[in-house]
Amino acid sequence: MDTMTLWHITGWEFAALAFAALLVGFSKTAVSGANTVSLAVFAAVLPARASTGVLLPVLIAGDVLAVLTYRRHAHWPTLWRLFPAVAGGVVAGTVFLMWADDGIVRTSIGAILLLMAAVTVWRRRAADAERDPDAVVTRGGRIQARSYGVLGGFTTMVANAGGPVMSMYLLAAGFRKLGFLGTSAFFFLIVNVSKVPFSVGLGLIDGRSLLLDAALVAFVVPGALIGKWAVNRINQRLFEQLVIAATVVGGVQLLLP
Repeated sequence: MDTMTLWHITGWEFAALAFAALLVGFSKTAVSGANTVSLAVFAAVLPARASTGVLLPVLIAGDVLAVLTYRRHAHWPTLWRLFPAVAGGVVAGTVFLMWADDGIVRTSIGAILLLMAAVTVWRRRAADAERDPDAVVTRGGRIQARSYGVLGGFTTMVANAGGPVMSMYLLAAGFRKLGFLGTSAFFFLIVNVSKVPFSVGLGLIDGRSLLLDAALVAFVVPGALIGKWAVNRINQRLFEQLVIAATVVGGVQLLLP
């Protein structure tokens, strides 16, 4: 069956998905966390569970473009600290998806995102000095990395919503703009690719969903190019404010019925 007729997608609905795909590219190279809007659009146009499977390959395409753009700025000590905890979160998210309905998933993740945004704003205002990303090697840094890693793995598995959680962690760790984008680019490329077998096993990705992805990936590229152009024109303070704002918007959208 033609994927475009599988969910009876109209021209306007495809246009909405195309815009969401463009926003994925923009978020991967400019304002991480903005793709929570894409998540909401996909969930509104497609069945909620199916939307996560369609969105995942689109996200991976954006991750590849982000890695090609910011590969020199990744902070690998942070990544190695995060991956074991993220793996645990992905497994927990897979188990959660086996029994949780869409309403529980959306409410849980929306609440987590808003909590993370509030905690990050509070921590940054209370801090006496800027954090150093190398602080992840301390005991407190390791605990923080594990906590955010589990949450990031869980949210990215159940709703492709790990971006805002990890954005909050990287901001709290004191990453500057390019280091933030380079580290998150590699993080999400590796994590999203690792999610593919789980999504296939849950029936969220199949040949028909990939046909729709093939039509949408073309819109990721111009979004990434716009993001690359825009990021050089955004100062650090505005960058951080935009990331936090995108997280709050995404959390509120998930809590709305």
